[in-house]
Amino acid sequence: MSRITADLHEAVLTIARDASDAIMQVYAEDFEVEHKADNSPLTRADLAAHRIIADGLARLTPDLPLLSEEGAKTPWAARQDWHAYWLVDPLDGTREFVKRNGEFTVNIALIEAHQPVFGVIMAPVTGTLWHAQAGQVALRRDGQTDRELRTRQPARAPLRVAASRSHRDPRTQAVLDQLPGAEPVPLGSSLKFCRIAEGTLDVYPRFGPTCEWDTAAGQCILEAAGGALLAPDGRAFRYNRRESLLNGDFMALGDPALPWRDWL
Repeated sequence: MSRITADLHEAVLTIARDASDAIMQVYAEDFEVEHKADNSPLTRADLAAHRIIADGLARLTPDLPLLSEEGAKTPWAARQDWHAYWLVDPLDGTREFVKRNGEFTVNIALIEAHQPVFGVIMAPVTGTLWHAQAGQVALRRDGQTDRELRTRQPARAPLRVAASRSHRDPRTQAVLDQLPGAEPVPLGSSLKFCRIAEGTLDVYPRFGPTCEWDTAAGQCILEAAGGALLAPDGRAFRYNRRESLLNGDFMALGDPALPWRDWL
């Protein structure tokens, strides 16, 4: 059972806002871009957001470990016994941040028994927050107002398909070709999950590498809104089950009844 109380829920939203504020301070300036070993970009904003989130979560839940894209990587021998932990991407969509197109987010998820049970996504440019707990409703917060989210069901043609702005590939195009009249919508970061949860998009097919911190918060929000994040075998995504932190292929659906296997 999740340990997220109402007070802790709101405190994590505040941490996401604080991280977003730090990101926007860098966004407003000239900034340098470094590259990590996998050639993915890294900026001062990534590191500043990581520090704020790591420090804030450590104060709130000192008993829970943290796995963050920008943090120290815990060896599999240590984390394989974790039952509950925070899974964080301090700045999801660094490529979009560098392009200054606004399509980047802060992702914070709580994982329990390999499943996301609490998810927070914040868009720093707009200040919009999406948040959910497993078994409860998904919400979008603008200012001080929360609005309940539901995916579009039944999802009828033409389907609106989220397509990664920075990672379009031939297999994704093949899925689009299977959907006559499909309306591809280029979009960066975990915003794709949020738009499906809101019912403004229907499908997000992803082939090729993502990491567990890219999807966990979005999965929680999407599932709470009535959707699903499925592996090619039809199983829901699970986390921290092996040494690698890379996800396999997936299909994010607003309407789980869609015949997605026919598209593969």
